[in-house]
Amino acid sequence: MPMLEFLNPDSVVSSLRVRDKKHVLQELAAHAVRRLPNLSERDVFETLLHRERLGSTGIGDGVAIPHGKLPQLDRLFGLVARLEKPVDFDALDGQPIDVAFLLLAPEGAGADHLKALAQVARLLREPGMLERIRSARDATALYALLANGPTTQAA
Repeated sequence: MPMLEFLNPDSVVSSLRVRDKKHVLQELAAHAVRRLPNLSERDVFETLLHRERLGSTGIGDGVAIPHGKLPQLDRLFGLVARLEKPVDFDALDGQPIDVAFLLLAPEGAGADHLKALAQVARLLREPGMLERIRSARDATALYALLANGPTTQAA
């Protein structure tokens, strides 16, 4: 079973061209609706933007985890994007981001949503994982890295 069950090979973007935080959210929304045709890009974008207004999802070390809940979803959805160039995301550590994990959940998915966020955080704490994510040669290699999960399992 993949470490990040909500990812699949089609939900990995190895080189996202963006200018700023808003553009990151717009592009993530656009990529998400290609895989979730029952959602509108505008709804996804506005959900992500609303969450960002509560506080940045830029967690530090060049990573952001934009996330939100949508009533139209029936399952957890994830997407990972590596940015071509780092952008300011108002991250907690003040550093620009170059990796974004998008998480979308059904409106009533409280525990599953939190478990998915915890999975991403656990994966990113694995020594060397961010360097491996940044150096993966393409989307296939990046997915393989994320699907295999950390080399040691945290309790």
